[in-house]
Amino acid sequence: MKNINKIRKLSIGIFVIPLVTLNACLILITNFHQFFNAEDVVLNTIPYIDGGVSISRTARVFPTYLIFKPAMFFTSYLLIKYWLYNKKIIKFFDENHKHIKRFVFFGIASAVMLILHSIFLGISFDISIYKLFRRLVMLLFIVFEVVAQTYLVLTLYSLKDKLLKYINPNILKCKIFLVSVLIIVAIVSIPIVTMPGNKFLKHALEWDYFVGVIGFYLLTFFMWKNKN
Repeated sequence: MKNINKIRKLSIGIFVIPLVTLNACLILITNFHQFFNAEDVVLNTIPYIDGGVSISRTARVFPTYLIFKPAMFFTSYLLIKYWLYNKKIIKFFDENHKHIKRFVFFGIASAVMLILHSIFLGISFDISIYKLFRRLVMLLFIVFEVVAQTYLVLTLYSLKDKLLKYINPNILKCKIFLVSVLIIVAIVSIPIVTMPGNKFLKHALEWDYFVGVIGFYLLTFFMWKNKN
């Protein structure tokens, strides 16, 4: 099945491109201060641990947004293709599976939210509703992404007997575990992210959760067997 190899290639791209991009922005803004305005400079930090800076803070200023925006647009394109290729594979094994439309809808919707987030990142208007809109777009991206991942692993698990020739079932279990952790962390974190304060904890949670979300795609690469 040629679609399996296409999904493997897409998944590694969806994992590597955002990971490299955001960490490149982090390295630039913390170590190459000469390229930034004084008010945009960030001191050395490991935000995955200390929460010293948010993701948007590293990516929304010049020149880091010149790296971030094109990379996120391309990632969104890869995401849309990823979910459509998954649709083709699932339909091959079960033409009318009940979750196909769900994971495709939420998967593509998450990509659209990422595009919107990238477009408006770095554009500032001193209007409360605009700030709320940007936060809502980022929230919807995360929600749609996790929902799509949940429906996909449920679908794959329901077809696991038919897929044994094509997948590593242990990696599928890892994907189910990862998605379960993402859901639990999201629910537990609601009081933290909605209440004022806890800035550093929120930032650290943001970076670590980001790794968890894209880690799903790294597991996809290892789950599907190479059919060359």
